[in-house]
Amino acid sequence: MQEPSETRAVVPPLRLNALAPDFTARTTMGERSLSDFRGRWLVLMSHPADFTPVCTSEFIALARQADAFTALGCDLMALSVDSLYAHIAWLADIDRRYGVRIPFPVIEDPSMVIGTAYGMVDATSPDSATVRATFVIDPDGIVRAISWYPMTVGRSVEELLRLVAALQTTDREHASTPAGWTAGQSLLEPAAVTLDEALAAEAEGQGWYTRERKS
Repeated sequence: MQEPSETRAVVPPLRLNALAPDFTARTTMGERSLSDFRGRWLVLMSHPADFTPVCTSEFIALARQADAFTALGCDLMALSVDSLYAHIAWLADIDRRYGVRIPFPVIEDPSMVIGTAYGMVDATSPDSATVRATFVIDPDGIVRAISWYPMTVGRSVEELLRLVAALQTTDREHASTPAGWTAGQSLLEPAAVTLDEALAAEAEGQGWYTRERKS
């Protein structure tokens, strides 16, 4: 009788403010560990497959904005289940066809160990073709933001930059950002949690839950 095929352990998806699982893996820029990025912000993103149109467009857009991420003290790192050699061939093809050098490491994860640890891949899934996940990890290795996109929809690089800037600003200023906030715009004070604070805000001519502060 044939033994049942082995399945990966069921790992719950990461949640906000969880410690990002450490790993060491081969990448297009040599061996990398997540812990190598401690002290800096990191955008870790998975893509469904090499040589696909949406993923190619994302990598080109990210490469063209790499300096903007660097200015925020934020590194980039990508991952897919494809092999290291497939990654290298794909990045070389992007360089040759579009004249764009990809300046960040791309992790190979053919066993889906990393993808599974991050909840990117279902434990019983044979591949990761539907995965387009993004994790923003802070300098202490804590997951601060997570986004998931379907295979057919590419991510917005401008939104990733805005998100990192917003997280950094709210940490620094101990405030919140309103809808569509961009760097330099007003922030929101924390909502009043006592009657005295609420009345003081009203006396200043601001709503107790919409008080603005210049960033």
